Amino acid sequence: MALSTPIDWSSHFATRAQKMRASEIRELLKLLAQPDIISFAGGIPDPELFPVTEIAAASHAILSDPFRAIQALQYSISEGYLPLREWLSAYMGRRGLVCDADNILITNGSQQALDFLGKLFINAGDTILTAHPTYLGALQAFNAYEPVYAALPDAQNKRDAGLYANKTSFAYVMPEFQNPTGTSLDLAERQSLLDLSDALDLPIIEDNAYECLRYDGEAVPSLIALAAQRAGGIDNTRVIYCGTFSKSIAPALRIGWIVAPKKIIEKLVLINQASSLHVSSLNQMIMYDVASALIDTHAAKIRGVYRQRRDAMLAALEHHMPETVTWTKPQGGMFVWVTLPPAIDAGELLKQAIEKARIAFVPGAAFYPDRSGVNTLRLSFSLNEPAIIAEGIGRLAALIKSFPQKD
Repeated sequence: MALSTPIDWSSHFATRAQKMRASEIRELLKLLAQPDIISFAGGIPDPELFPVTEIAAASHAILSDPFRAIQALQYSISEGYLPLREWLSAYMGRRGLVCDADNILITNGSQQALDFLGKLFINAGDTILTAHPTYLGALQAFNAYEPVYAALPDAQNKRDAGLYANKTSFAYVMPEFQNPTGTSLDLAERQSLLDLSDALDLPIIEDNAYECLRYDGEAVPSLIALAAQRAGGIDNTRVIYCGTFSKSIAPALRIGWIVAPKKIIEKLVLINQASSLHVSSLNQMIMYDVASALIDTHAAKIRGVYRQRRDAMLAALEHHMPETVTWTKPQGGMFVWVTLPPAIDAGELLKQAIEKARIAFVPGAAFYPDRSGVNTLRLSFSLNEPAIIAEGIGRLAALIKSFPQKD
């Protein structure tokens, strides 16, 4: 029998598939299985901090109750479990935003929220405004819809607002402890961004995945809370808020949420119906029971642990790194952003770091839409104890010092 001709599947793919790339971070997470690697790569929570006992108790209580068990295991509405949405409306209210359950959609993590919003707003060729660098997961979610990217204006990147007036879908921003840089927008920067939104009739997607992880400084109101104050209520705002329990409780339950004007939520519900019908009812009910009982006390616990690890990383960087290296000093979150001398390519540094120093991190180019920033890298401090952090940063600094420091 003659061999069949191999199928060229690439000729069958939609053009959008050409922009789909494997996540550098997902690939680097495979290194966590190697026990001699000190990994600063994955921006993931420490599993030792998950409220396992409480999650197990909630699961047992739900499935032991005949009525709740049927709810948990049956199909449900696409908007999400009503008690959870009502609790979230009160949770957002404590953070300065008046909203109700109809302003909230439960999603399969905040990553699904970004995908849904990309599907709703982006036409091929539209411009999206983002920070440079920005969250890699957002780029992956949006790239499928074939946009182009422009840099949000900031202190280093001031632009005429008129440049953004045509074919701009939205601005995407992480105002609290941004992934990857760890930096935050102060109140004046948030108000300036809202001014831009008002001037251009520009929607803003506010990704606030790390809002519960503040270690220093005073809390600043969310963009959506500030916008609602300006506009006289959430349904008159241009801001769409994405939240998640992945950092505050546990990621595997995959419970995120979108808060937005009701007209936006109505469209997103239709997208959800066509995508997955609804998020797991069992997981939503578990999260409701756990979060409503312990969100504040548990967040305080994990903040204490991560604060120590951030401090250990900043101290180690200060002690070991050469003067040619600079880094951010985040008030919260999970990340420190490092800028190397221009002559050092972080991708090449990573290869040697894994081979020679048994250290992993994420090269910064992954976070730029144009793959620039080759002399930058992201370090995560969430997974390692302070002594391990100090050891790893010492090894990394020694390797950096061995590289040429000038062009």
